[in-house]
Amino acid sequence: MSETALPVSLDRASPEPLAVQLADALRAAAADGRLRSGDRLPSTRALAERLGVSRTVTAAAYEQLHAEGWIAGRHGSGTYVTTTPPGSLRTPARRSAPAAPAPEVVDLAPGAPWAGGLDRAAWRRAWRAAADALPLFRPQRGGLPEYRAVVAEHLLRHRGLAVRGGLNEELVLATGGTTAALVELGAAVFEPGDVVAVEEPGYQRAVWALRAAGLRVVPAPVDEEGMLVDAVPRGVRGVYCSPAHQYPMGGRMSAGRRVALVERARRDGWLVVEDDYDGELRYDVAPLPLLAALAPDVVVHLGTTSKILTPTLGAGWMVAPEPVAAAVLAHRDRTGTGPAPAGQRVLVELARNGDLGRHLRRLRRELSERRALVAEALSAAGLRVLGDDAGAHVVVPLPTARAERDLLAAAEARGLRVDGLARHHAGRPKVHGVAIGYGACSREQLAAALPVLVELLTTRGAREGGPGGSPCR
Repeated sequence: MSETALPVSLDRASPEPLAVQLADALRAAAADGRLRSGDRLPSTRALAERLGVSRTVTAAAYEQLHAEGWIAGRHGSGTYVTTTPPGSLRTPARRSAPAAPAPEVVDLAPGAPWAGGLDRAAWRRAWRAAADALPLFRPQRGGLPEYRAVVAEHLLRHRGLAVRGGLNEELVLATGGTTAALVELGAAVFEPGDVVAVEEPGYQRAVWALRAAGLRVVPAPVDEEGMLVDAVPRGVRGVYCSPAHQYPMGGRMSAGRRVALVERARRDGWLVVEDDYDGELRYDVAPLPLLAALAPDVVVHLGTTSKILTPTLGAGWMVAPEPVAAAVLAHRDRTGTGPAPAGQRVLVELARNGDLGRHLRRLRRELSERRALVAEALSAAGLRVLGDDAGAHVVVPLPTARAERDLLAAAEARGLRVDGLARHHAGRPKVHGVAIGYGACSREQLAAALPVLVELLTTRGAREGGPGGSPCR
């Protein structure tokens, strides 16, 4: 291609810098074949005169394209287009028949937050404000002080746990989330080979996190009142549970069980790990008191932003007895690890502007209405629904493992993603059914999916039985 035919036009009214426009135009021409490998480009001075711009513009554009590998200079000869860089998205490819669009899948699996309800203006405002903070020159192993203060205030206001002020606030540590915190506890507090009891059925990522730390995991059965304390085997060093809203069955640990658990932990030397993954989300009564408030000497409390906001932040917290907190910090110092501060800064800004509190109020209202919609549709069809009036999922029992497998396959074929109880067992599954989430999808998707789900459940014997549990309230 001759230099006079160079395919470049610049828009001086555009807010985009002229150098960027020029680089984009030359890059596009090289990618689609209007400029070919070996074509000689004009000098920066000649091109600047032709386009009526300063030489600074053309030099900046050439420098960018040279760095990307689109052009190369030859000493004493000029600047030439090179071959299209390997892997370029603009590289022409052989035409093939267009693939059929994938059918839309309605996500009804539990564990996802109502991220669609986040106020976009508040979200952007928080990220912009977080970006104004000066970069750290040394890591904050325990988390940013302002984040720890926000978490302490949140726990006091929304969960009734008083850790605000003085040395108590130092017992609040930032984490990368519940699973990351369990990995740290396994490495920092327990010894390889120690035995930890985990609810069965229960949160299997907790099981794998503990096993990854070299610990042995044993099951502790649950019923509608949570973990059966008397069934926890002797000789364990720790117990992992979700007392406010047992995952996945949805029950709450009764007051008597809480007292029994704490008494046995003190007597037998257990460390109780309390996973409060969605304790803010109750619709029938005020949020239940935390085990950490009842027995701060033997309970490690874990919380996360993943279920009340979004996993994007990668931010959670741990409130631990002083020896445990010190051991976790020492482990982070030895290994050079710790939670990333970016998500912490965003949460601080959301709280500072009142956006966190407003979001939680909207979240409770929206999920409460969605839960009522789900419970009413299932109950009207004579289906038994397990779990407290809380959180973002319900459980419908099924009579057999085969009924569960068939239901999951049929739902997938109809474009619905639900979750079975089988995978929530570390051992052989003892209860069968499906967990139905209502946080990830839109309200319209949920309303459209419920009749299909009711049809699938009623044709697979969901009315006929299943594990014990309390109905929806």
